[in-house]
Amino acid sequence: MKNLKKVTATLLGGILLVLVSCQQGPKKEEPIESKAAVEQERVEPPKGIISLEESKSLYDNYTRNRLEIIQEYEAQRSPEKEFEAARFTSFSYADIKQYMDYIEQESKDAQVDISSLRFYFANYPDKEDFPDGKKIVHPRQNSIFIVPTMETPDGEYGFYIGEDGKAKLIKNAVGETAVGNASKNGNRSYASFAPSFATPTLQQGKSLNMNQGGSGPPPWGDF
Repeated sequence: MKNLKKVTATLLGGILLVLVSCQQGPKKEEPIESKAAVEQERVEPPKGIISLEESKSLYDNYTRNRLEIIQEYEAQRSPEKEFEAARFTSFSYADIKQYMDYIEQESKDAQVDISSLRFYFANYPDKEDFPDGKKIVHPRQNSIFIVPTMETPDGEYGFYIGEDGKAKLIKNAVGETAVGNASKNGNRSYASFAPSFATPTLQQGKSLNMNQGGSGPPPWGDF
């Protein structure tokens, strides 16, 4: 009798277990996150993006309105030296990324926000080396250099990092000149066509300006 009760209890327990399992149903697998959800959010094109047609038009305008004048000037300046005007300046993608990381690091340390990047037109001197000893690959060529800017109560200006680790305005370090600087009344004077290579004595500090990219005359351009 006791054995019968044990068998009965065991059977009832098994039946109840099966019923409970059936009511719960099969265990659902965790949903796999969709591929679109894990992909990085798409970036909208900046408003400054231009078409290939407009790019070609701008390139051709420079050819018609600037290139011939530069060639004539350089031919008169140094008739004995062959010269071909540059059409672009390039920096490697890795260098640009490093530059962006560097100026963000330095501006963060100086507790200042970068407002914009200015691309200044430049012209290399007719010399073999830069002041830092690096070779000038294309003497007399036009180029650009990049300057980060910051907002001030008086406007937006390029800055560098002073010896005290704080952001300083470049215009206060190099001194304002009449060449290309706007006066208080809004009038502006411009440099003569001949470049000046005079280098003022500057205050010490850490420059954030970038230059010495690769310049290229035709036929290595894209247009």
